[in-house]
Amino acid sequence: MRSMSGSRRNSGSSLVSSSSASSNLSHLEEDTWILWGRIVNEWDEWRRKKDKLLKELIRKGIPHHFRAIVWQLLGNATDMPVKNQYSELLKMSSPCEKLIRRDIARTYPEHEFFKGQDSLGQEVLFNVMKAYSLVDREVGYCQGSAFIVGLLLMQMPEEEAFCVFVRLMQEYRLRELFKPTMAELGLCIYQFEYLLQEQLPELNVHFRSQSFHTSMYASSWFLTLFLTFLPMPVATRIFDIFMYEGLEIIFRVGMAILQYNQTDLIQLDMEGMSQHFQKVIPHQFDSCPDKLILRAYQVKYNPKRMKKLEKEYTTIKNKEMEEQIEIKRLRTENRLLKQRIETLEKGQVTRAQEAEENYVIKRELAVVRQQFSVTSQNLEKAQDTIGELQREKVRNDLESFVTGLQMQLEQSRLQEAELLGALKEMQDKVLDLEKRSSSLPDENNVAQLQDELKLVKLRELETLHSFREMQDTVTELNQRWQLHMSKGGGGHWKESPKKNALNELQDKLMGVRLREAQAQAELREFRQKIAELEIQVGCSYTELNLTSIWNGCHCQIVFPASLALTVRLCTFVCVCVSNPPIPVLQKEEGLIQGQLNHSDSRQYITQLRDQIGELKNEKESDECV
Repeated sequence: MRSMSGSRRNSGSSLVSSSSASSNLSHLEEDTWILWGRIVNEWDEWRRKKDKLLKELIRKGIPHHFRAIVWQLLGNATDMPVKNQYSELLKMSSPCEKLIRRDIARTYPEHEFFKGQDSLGQEVLFNVMKAYSLVDREVGYCQGSAFIVGLLLMQMPEEEAFCVFVRLMQEYRLRELFKPTMAELGLCIYQFEYLLQEQLPELNVHFRSQSFHTSMYASSWFLTLFLTFLPMPVATRIFDIFMYEGLEIIFRVGMAILQYNQTDLIQLDMEGMSQHFQKVIPHQFDSCPDKLILRAYQVKYNPKRMKKLEKEYTTIKNKEMEEQIEIKRLRTENRLLKQRIETLEKGQVTRAQEAEENYVIKRELAVVRQQFSVTSQNLEKAQDTIGELQREKVRNDLESFVTGLQMQLEQSRLQEAELLGALKEMQDKVLDLEKRSSSLPDENNVAQLQDELKLVKLRELETLHSFREMQDTVTELNQRWQLHMSKGGGGHWKESPKKNALNELQDKLMGVRLREAQAQAELREFRQKIAELEIQVGCSYTELNLTSIWNGCHCQIVFPASLALTVRLCTFVCVCVSNPPIPVLQKEEGLIQGQLNHSDSRQYITQLRDQIGELKNEKESDECV
């Protein structure tokens, strides 16, 4: 009974203790929330007056719901001008977009917020990384920075995460870590190696013996702040402290991890150490992150010594830069010397080739000189031969020229004889023509011809006038005949036979008169035609004589058959018509023809005299030549 009651009391006491513990935890959480709410509301006062207490509270961990605002307050990122530019930056295009898209799927692939292609987490992560690549074009994009931005996006909206990330890059040395040169990462590795050598010398010796360099395991610690190495709750606790203390916590946590695993790492080779870092160490503090934080603050860390190491590293790097510059200079000089050596070697080879070529050229020159002497002798002989041939050619040319001149002289003499004969013949013709012209009457003056032309025109006008009178008479007789016929021609059959006979006689008389008038009209028309033909004959004679003179005929004038035919036609017409003035016309025609012949003869004689003068001048010029 007692035992049972005792056991019940014990069980009751255990229940009371468990319930009291849970109540204490709930009260503690409530107190923590109230405390952090007060800290957030009175942030400036806590930073000025209660800084040490705030540091202790942050080391113990910031409550999840207060992390977003506390991180912004710690980073002084609540009111940043760049926040207003965020929406405009998203509209722009960045040269790093392809790289960002490629690495997004590898950022927290197991986390629900970022799992799946085109998820909300991946989209906002892309936006923040793209916006920062446009703000800081020197850094652009680095893969390790995506994990830091991803942690920020788990706690706050993308605009606020962008502002906090910009502040981290500017004020927490992360920008120097993520530059393309990564000079700050080299400094961190140098400082961490000093801590390792000073505090864990045995492990440092083992790492060096296995060629397990510090950068092989510690680079990701500084670039991602343990976010890719430790579980998310532990890494978030470290990030809380980083937001307040900076990179110091990374050095402390790294040394704490190595101190905790020193015994195991010394016993492993390089491959074993790599496996140990990947699979064992990340899960050693899952259940108790405070244990890791406590060990981290047990590590010796001297900020002054770290500053001194930074100066030493800068000096070493400057020396290395100088050495690299010197090495580049020496390499350049070495390359130039090699080029000079190659040039000299090529020059020696070239000289040997030139000597050989000179020897060959000298031999060729001797041969050429011998050929030149032979050629010169041949040339002299050829020139002598050419001189002789030219002299012979000159002699032959002179002989042929003299022969040609003699032939031309003979031809000239023959032509002269022919010209003299022609000249004599022309002179005979001139004398003959002068005799003929002297026998002709001198009636070829222009005034007489003009008077005759006027008389011919007057006769033509008289003929036209008489012809018109005859036409008028015929017309009048026709009218009278028509009138007579209209008056009494139709009623003869009603009258007596005497009257009918009288009327018939009258009709015959009128017909005879009408025919007589028509005959006279025809006569006058024929006379007019004869006058026109006479004029045409005279003009034709004149034109033919002038044409014969201009053509230089050497014989007497011959009238064409057409003119003779015309004269015969005129004579025939005159015979056909009654009372033709044939003797008068023949006399006038003879006079006109004689006058024309006389003028034509004189012109022809003048032309012949001109030709004789020209021939004499040509003869005199030939004699002078």
